[in-house]
Amino acid sequence: MPDIVKLLSDNIANQIAAGEVVQRPASAIKELLENAIDSGASKVDVVIKDAGKTLMQVIDNGCGMTETDARMAFERHATSKIATSDDLFNIRTKGFRGEALASIAAVAQVELKTRQHDVELGNKLKIEGSKVIEQDHISCPVGSNFMVKNLFFNVPARRNFLKSNAVETRHIIDEIERVALAHPDVHFTFHNNGSEVFNLPPGNHRQRIVGIFGKRYNERLVPIQEETTIVNLSGYVIKPEFCKRTRGEQFFFVNNRFIKNHYLNNAVKRAYDQLLNKDQYASYFIFMELDPKTIDINIHPTKTEVKFEDDKSMYAIINSAVRNSLGKFNIAPTIDFNQENSFNVPPIPKNKVIVEPQVKVDPTFNPFKEDGSSSGGQRSSSSGGGNSFRIRQSAQQIEANLEMLSNANADAEQLKMSDNISDESNLERNSTGKVMYGAEKTSQLHGKYILTQVRSSLIIIDQHRAHCQVLFERFKSMMEQGEVMTQRLLFPQMVELDSSDYGVMMDLLPEVKKLGFDMESLGKNTITINGVPVGMKEDDLGKVVEGFIEQCKDNASLVTKEKDQMAWNLAKSGSIKRGKLLSLEEMNMLIDELFGCASSEYDFKGNKIVVRMEESEIDEKFA
Repeated sequence: MPDIVKLLSDNIANQIAAGEVVQRPASAIKELLENAIDSGASKVDVVIKDAGKTLMQVIDNGCGMTETDARMAFERHATSKIATSDDLFNIRTKGFRGEALASIAAVAQVELKTRQHDVELGNKLKIEGSKVIEQDHISCPVGSNFMVKNLFFNVPARRNFLKSNAVETRHIIDEIERVALAHPDVHFTFHNNGSEVFNLPPGNHRQRIVGIFGKRYNERLVPIQEETTIVNLSGYVIKPEFCKRTRGEQFFFVNNRFIKNHYLNNAVKRAYDQLLNKDQYASYFIFMELDPKTIDINIHPTKTEVKFEDDKSMYAIINSAVRNSLGKFNIAPTIDFNQENSFNVPPIPKNKVIVEPQVKVDPTFNPFKEDGSSSGGQRSSSSGGGNSFRIRQSAQQIEANLEMLSNANADAEQLKMSDNISDESNLERNSTGKVMYGAEKTSQLHGKYILTQVRSSLIIIDQHRAHCQVLFERFKSMMEQGEVMTQRLLFPQMVELDSSDYGVMMDLLPEVKKLGFDMESLGKNTITINGVPVGMKEDDLGKVVEGFIEQCKDNASLVTKEKDQMAWNLAKSGSIKRGKLLSLEEMNMLIDELFGCASSEYDFKGNKIVVRMEESEIDEKFA
């Protein structure tokens, strides 16, 4: 029987290896950016066309390469970063495996122009599918200029699996943001299809965060700082009132390398206990500096996962640092268990004599004598007049109190009589015949639930789910009738987004307009809202836009083929959120609208909206 085990050709082996390193255009951008940082560049320019499918270009002013180095850089496992196995545990550079350029060259057409500082001529190298097509000396600026064209040109099946341009561009922006945040001392620019997206001059971490995510972030940041023998922490967390319903701005950096770690993310999340709703996520930018020997970054091809020598201590330090910062800046309530508040007596001012108050009593005063005289002495006529006035005033007060008591007894009798009224007195029917709800008393609990009473029953309503169901049935009806109407806003609202979310929103604009919104771009990551669907609240449209972006990130589209799901997506984005305080009129209106719906007990997704507790059930709790 002939042998069947054979060595793969270099071309096929390189394409297989490239599948681990280059999964999409953003993967190539990440590797090229990391090489630029390792070269000592102080300025990096990124240019893409068609979401990187047609062109990706990364230009730096780093150290450049010699002719031999430029050729060797595209060989597999060729690197200048490590030499021995011990170097794997003392890595401070971005790259070290020597696979990035070889993987990119295996699935794209690559052109490199590079020159060192101390030479007059640079080198030009062209590679297609791992094959060197051209190599020559040219005149070019100091540094390196990588041009990656037609990604996956020789692997069309993988190219077909790429997402839309908007999705791939968003991934590229994410990679640029991560590298730019880790290196605020480097000047970054980014152009997409000829338009400038980023122009980030050198600065500190706070300036870089504001430069990427917008000026509004300047007031939202809370600094954190902690130095220990294990790790030195620095960075910023977001004030709870500005936390979003998306996980967008969550960044951990270890020795200036972006990482993902769900365990440490939970440490930050726990620090925000009792400060956020369940559907909110804390944003943070946390930078960790620690000995490279205590971590292992060589556990994943993308190098975004890191193994810590003592992850439990890391968890405790991060959790404590975030808690301390939130408390220090009076964002989270703090309790001093070593001091009793009842003993907090204000200090006595210096040179201040404390005089004990004196109580003077006239034992001979008789208030029943008309002249106001005492039994043992005479009083002036003015004093007597004053006493008579006080007696008359007391009599008037007693009379007023008796009248109030009488009215209170009458109210109590009326309330007692109301208990004998049947449930039908609390139910009315509107013009369509649907049962409408008439509540006796209404109040709100924790900004989440509406409490109301119907005779002997306590009704508890989830305000968010209730409003979702009301809007869902309204939008569904309008869509079925083809009457999605737009109401113009008296004052258009502007919403500023970061570059990634702005790109998502631009892709969604045609779909959003089908839902009755009038939105348009103002440029510079800002959109304006001129109109909303009839019946939608106008008080916080920024949250509505945030909801659209969140749904798109989860589903890659906002509008679905099913009208019910489309109506639900719109209702969920525009509904009253948990934690919002409502007036008595708003609560009563929501109750009436809810019980006018076809389904008032459960929402479109089957979640319970209303809970009823009978008086007997409440009595059992106190039995």
